[in-house]
Amino acid sequence: MGIAHINGAKLWYDVCGAGKPLLLHHGYTASRVNWQPIADRLQDRYQVIMMECRGTGESEHTADGYNLAQYAKDVVGMLDHLVIDKVSFAGHSMGGGIGYTLGLAHAERLENLILMAPIPARGSANLPDEAMIQERLAARKRGDRAYFLKDMKATRFRSDVTDEWLESRVDHLLGVSQGHLLGGMETMFALDVEDQLCNLHTPTLMIAGGVDGLLEANLRDYALLPDASLHVLSRAGHEVAMHEPDAVAEAIDQFLIHGPITAAKVLAVAAAATALSTKA
Repeated sequence: MGIAHINGAKLWYDVCGAGKPLLLHHGYTASRVNWQPIADRLQDRYQVIMMECRGTGESEHTADGYNLAQYAKDVVGMLDHLVIDKVSFAGHSMGGGIGYTLGLAHAERLENLILMAPIPARGSANLPDEAMIQERLAARKRGDRAYFLKDMKATRFRSDVTDEWLESRVDHLLGVSQGHLLGGMETMFALDVEDQLCNLHTPTLMIAGGVDGLLEANLRDYALLPDASLHVLSRAGHEVAMHEPDAVAEAIDQFLIHGPITAAKVLAVAAAATALSTKA
């Protein structure tokens, strides 16, 4: 692991394993911890890269640059730093928004795209209540751990999500920079690329949690992608990789081996086979 100087920011990163490069990017108030179970399971098959964006984890709390466009440029900068031409990029939640941005603005640097419970391609369609936003910001400002833990524990539906893990999740939420907290939120809700998804031709895997509030938006966005597979995990919430690490790792591995498998492709193969048999 190390620190890379990229676009005026000191960004934490780690590289493990060998094989085709796979970059795992965390969500809004998370860190590498949310992808670690997947890195552990895939590093024997891939060169797994993890990074933390500016304002989070061990990366620098910069004065500016807190928007999806800059986060995407920082990913490209990390690839340049590691001398990697093309990568399979996997983004969770806000990281999925970075994935959309990369797929539309930097497609030449992508081999594949994996979107795990991504933020909606049209962020304004999922705007939270303004009063709730202000309440959560105030709770963070006063360092109110109990406020956040209460919601997390009340919505916990899996016995394998421990109190210790929830405590660490609050640590990450309270530890991000104010710039990232506000800028990241603003840029997620301002994202509006739904009408452009038809132009995102990078082979894509959409992974969604059946218990995630973003499931409906994920399904809607998946249907607009021209070359994508869908994998829904029935007992996963928004923290998909933490809830179902074995299934997520297997889904990613199979996708990277076989590429997207869609109904349209299967029907096309069947039609071609029928045409050949008719000619024969």
